[in-house]
Amino acid sequence: MITRRTMLGATVGALAALPRLGQAITRTGGGQLLTASDVHVADYPTVQAVQWIGQTLERQTGGRLRLRMYYAGQLGREAEAIDMARFGAIDITRVYAGALNNAFPLTSALCLPYVFDSVAHLRRAIDGGVGDAVLRGFETRDLVGLAIYDSGARCFYNTHKPLVEPHDLHGLKMRVAASDMFIELMRMLSTNPTPMSLGETFQGMETRMIDGAENNIRSFHSSRHFEAAHYWSRSEHSYAPDVLLMSRRSFEALRPDDRALVIETARASVPVMRQLWDASEDQARAAVVAAGVKFNDVDTPAFRAATAPLLARYRAMPGIEPLYRRIRDFA
Repeated sequence: MITRRTMLGATVGALAALPRLGQAITRTGGGQLLTASDVHVADYPTVQAVQWIGQTLERQTGGRLRLRMYYAGQLGREAEAIDMARFGAIDITRVYAGALNNAFPLTSALCLPYVFDSVAHLRRAIDGGVGDAVLRGFETRDLVGLAIYDSGARCFYNTHKPLVEPHDLHGLKMRVAASDMFIELMRMLSTNPTPMSLGETFQGMETRMIDGAENNIRSFHSSRHFEAAHYWSRSEHSYAPDVLLMSRRSFEALRPDDRALVIETARASVPVMRQLWDASEDQARAAVVAAGVKFNDVDTPAFRAATAPLLARYRAMPGIEPLYRRIRDFA
């Protein structure tokens, strides 16, 4: 279990290392400078979408609202960024939904195994009211949910062999994000789940500390994991999206009309992000194939059956079943 004390300790350390940020919103010449963070590299679609938000805000306010983007994990890991935003040390952060499950249970509905059938299904559900329901859940804990960005199908990859049946994962040490759901998923598939940051995963595979991981094809490419793991198995076990969050303290420090503009611009960035995502996903797939990565299909019914107990357990949790049913209605 990833505890509140563990997360708080990491956050205090991160805050101590960032005295330059102070109160996140900086007033400059009558304007306001917002800080934003992401662990992904500069050309990653979520980074570019948030930069688009900044450019749009600056243009529409005549420079009164501006945004500075810290990408590639310059301000720490995602788990740290969540609480830094809650405490007002940064204004905006993009985080993987799996990292939010423990503190914000409604996000679990978006990460469940095989809850979405495709990217198109996820986008229909998010746009059809599911996204708004999840975003409202952040209001209780010092955050404002701005938008939900999809991030493709998550699949397994490893350094040893094709994974076709669930039993092929038996005994492998697999990196997982800091999420109880994904740790439990890995254990259910008889792996040895190893929580690890995205930035540590490449070295973990290179040094044989771990055997593989699960993620989307874009991150597989941009993090250079394909250089160590030459087997990509199309399990598509989750379409867990990304969430764009803002510090409530920072949000309430804005003028009322600026608050509305920030939300409107963040929502308008979703189709921008999706267009960037679709193009970059195709490019990433072509690049890793050219590098010699071997792709294989999996026995999807077998993986569905193996993960069904986890799905049933989470559906029994408060608030999850109604969201699950709404999501499946868009299939």
